Amino acid sequence: MENSKGDSVKIDSHHHLWQYSAEEYGWIDDAMGLLKRDFLPRDLNAVMQAAGIDGSVAVQARQTVEETDWLLSLAGECAAIRGVVGWAPIPGGDLPAILDKLCERKKLKGLRHVLQAEPDEHYMLRPDFNAGIRTLRQYGLAYDILIYERQLSQAIQFVDRHPEQIFVLDHIAKPRIRDGVVEPWASMMREMGRRENVWCKVSGLVTEANWVSWTADSLKPYMDTVVEAFGPQRLLAGSDWPVCLVACSYARWFEILNEYFASFSVAEREAIFGGTAVQVYKLG
Repeated sequence: MENSKGDSVKIDSHHHLWQYSAEEYGWIDDAMGLLKRDFLPRDLNAVMQAAGIDGSVAVQARQTVEETDWLLSLAGECAAIRGVVGWAPIPGGDLPAILDKLCERKKLKGLRHVLQAEPDEHYMLRPDFNAGIRTLRQYGLAYDILIYERQLSQAIQFVDRHPEQIFVLDHIAKPRIRDGVVEPWASMMREMGRRENVWCKVSGLVTEANWVSWTADSLKPYMDTVVEAFGPQRLLAGSDWPVCLVACSYARWFEILNEYFASFSVAEREAIFGGTAVQVYKLG
């Protein structure tokens, strides 16, 4: 797929939008004070255009069907938003009825549940949750896996129950970059990468690092690992905007990615920066 200039299309595979309220976004603490405001399509368009990004995938930030509906409405009005990864009650018996309605808007491309926040580390292995995941295939939807590195063992078991389902691992499974810890995360990522139905978003690294003192060099061991584990063709570039702003501007993050992947082939770069997102999320 090409943009209007004839270049390969560039996709930000992971960002958020919200109308801020303290009640609905309690995870935004005082250290993240600059996130305590609205982030809407006009803000997104400005940073995307400045960074040379053609399209995006908006991802849920609240676990409500109402937010998913809102994101789909925004996507219907904003051509730059090519797809939405929303939320729906995956363990609930009414999931098919909800998806029937949501999928009337063609930009719904996947679902996500905030597994990293579940008190039960084995939540993703629950029978009712897995029954809901089996439903996603009927609708052609991807599933984004949001976890911390400590949940990788369970996530591998989870993925193995659904060999035909498309999974996208968000934020390289949130390793302990701030502490400079690579193992056992790296070994688990190489194991996860053996599952060919799993893709990985190169996003969210700066917020797992020290927000003030991180450097490109401090991120490199983690970037190297995901390239080894998944190969360039199963990586998707994403910003995690506006959350990334606590540590890094939108444009700077894409500069970091461009610098790291500069030596990769043209085909590999085209995949990482857009082609794979178009394929995995079936973006128009």
